Amino acid sequence: MTTRLKTPELPSMATVAPPAAEAKRLTLTELPASAEMAVALLESADQAIVATDRDGRIVLANRHAEETFGYPREELLGSSLEMLLPEAQRHVHAHMCGEYLRRPGVRIMGSGMELSARRKDGSEFPVEVALSHIETAEGQFAIAFVSDVSRRKQLEQELMHAQKMEAVGRLAGGVAHDFNNMLTVIAGYGAMVLEGLSPQDSLRSSVEEILAAANRATTLTGQLLAFSRRQVLRPRVVNLNTLVASTERMLRRLIGENIVLHLNLQAGLGDIMADPGQIEHTIVNLVVNSRDAMPAGGHITVETENVKLDEYYARTRPGVQPGEFVMIAVGDTGQGMDAEAQRHVFEPFFTTKAQGKGTGLGLATAYGTVKQSGGDIWVYSEVGKGTIFKLYFPKVADATTDAAAMTVQPIPHGNETVLVAEDEPAVGDITVKMLQELGYMTLSASCGAEALKLSEAYRGKIDLLLTDVVMPNMTGPQLAAELAGTRPDIRVLYVSGYTENIAIYQGIVDSSFAFLAKPFSRDDLAKTIRDVMKTDARPMRAKQAEAGKPLREEDDGKWRGRLAPR
Repeated sequence: MTTRLKTPELPSMATVAPPAAEAKRLTLTELPASAEMAVALLESADQAIVATDRDGRIVLANRHAEETFGYPREELLGSSLEMLLPEAQRHVHAHMCGEYLRRPGVRIMGSGMELSARRKDGSEFPVEVALSHIETAEGQFAIAFVSDVSRRKQLEQELMHAQKMEAVGRLAGGVAHDFNNMLTVIAGYGAMVLEGLSPQDSLRSSVEEILAAANRATTLTGQLLAFSRRQVLRPRVVNLNTLVASTERMLRRLIGENIVLHLNLQAGLGDIMADPGQIEHTIVNLVVNSRDAMPAGGHITVETENVKLDEYYARTRPGVQPGEFVMIAVGDTGQGMDAEAQRHVFEPFFTTKAQGKGTGLGLATAYGTVKQSGGDIWVYSEVGKGTIFKLYFPKVADATTDAAAMTVQPIPHGNETVLVAEDEPAVGDITVKMLQELGYMTLSASCGAEALKLSEAYRGKIDLLLTDVVMPNMTGPQLAAELAGTRPDIRVLYVSGYTENIAIYQGIVDSSFAFLAKPFSRDDLAKTIRDVMKTDARPMRAKQAEAGKPLREEDDGKWRGRLAPR
């Protein structure tokens, strides 16, 4: 049924297209005063709302449409709606919209249809679209209500992954249970046979091989039980610093002489409740994996830190509750993994090693141990640059904590302008939302080149560059160096999936700059930004000009000194 809007009618503006394809532009600011509520509703909507005329030209767009697609309103108005779609879909979409306007009663696209959309920077993202049709004195218009569902898709993928891991875990646990029953019989009878054989019996070596194979199989089934979270744990209060220190000598023997091991253990580290034997086994597994990823040698760093995981992190990680955690990270400068390998890295029997070099159960075991201990495990990797695994365990409450320490400190806010450069859309979106909740003005770019264009076009002061360290074509330090020429007073905050020490050692960032490791909470972001804003930007100009270059010998020495084994 066609809806006719009588009050208020939407007036037209000057045309922006040639007369043959004339498109009338409607602006919210020119609506009569009686329509102020309608204007407020449109501008406050959390959906992108875009109206087009019969020729498919955009005649109205709200604030959220600007934010969703990355175009200022002036560029949207008068342009073809197809520019907001991937090129491959434009022809089909134009035909469908034409049919819809000719027969508005027929819902060709339906309500809540999922499509792909295209931002100004060329990046594509999933959207959900619902259409409506109105007629005014100005003519017929199609109104699209567009919702960016990138976040929902990410959560769906996380949930599907968790469900798949749970299903595989149940299967692995069942198989391991049955195998252990059979292995008990094999090993039991094998031992009885061995006891009945004399030392000179020719069958003795064969039976010993059978028992050795049964022992190896028992180890494998134990790893399957760990992955399925059905292993028998003996948890007690453990301090990860003490655990790492006790295994240091063994770790150094395992990695060999061509690999340097760095320990960076935070003083005052909180305790956790876990099985020390299983945690030790997990650390050893991760270090050995790092060793195997560096056949020509390199560096392995083991770090510990008290962290707080907030609701933003918990929303993206099924089963994780916000709160105080203790982190242990194992990072290397090895071969790294691509995105596809990272998606499967915790699945049993998945391995990137050569045939016969691994069972594919080491990381699956680590996953199960951490999850069964109530924690979470997170991986970040760049091909050719290295990998880091971060393990989070719930912090054991300290009964001696005084009331003053329990006082909730207010989250520091600000009103400065922050330029965010992040090539991962989901991370960029959540970072911008955090900043806006903290009161900051934001400019968002998906790469270094776009950040430079935004800086050139923006006439106001940009107080802070918040940039990912590793981005395609232009790294964060290179972007900082470029901006130093035109905005010498801008401050810089680097963020990365690497920990600060690994990023510094690899020469990715300079130790003089502020650094925030992913995943970070809104509180961590707020406090770090205020610390950065207190610093004087002027002494950093020379440093920014050198950004992206390898560290000098003295810088490398300072890094080594700070990470010397304790």
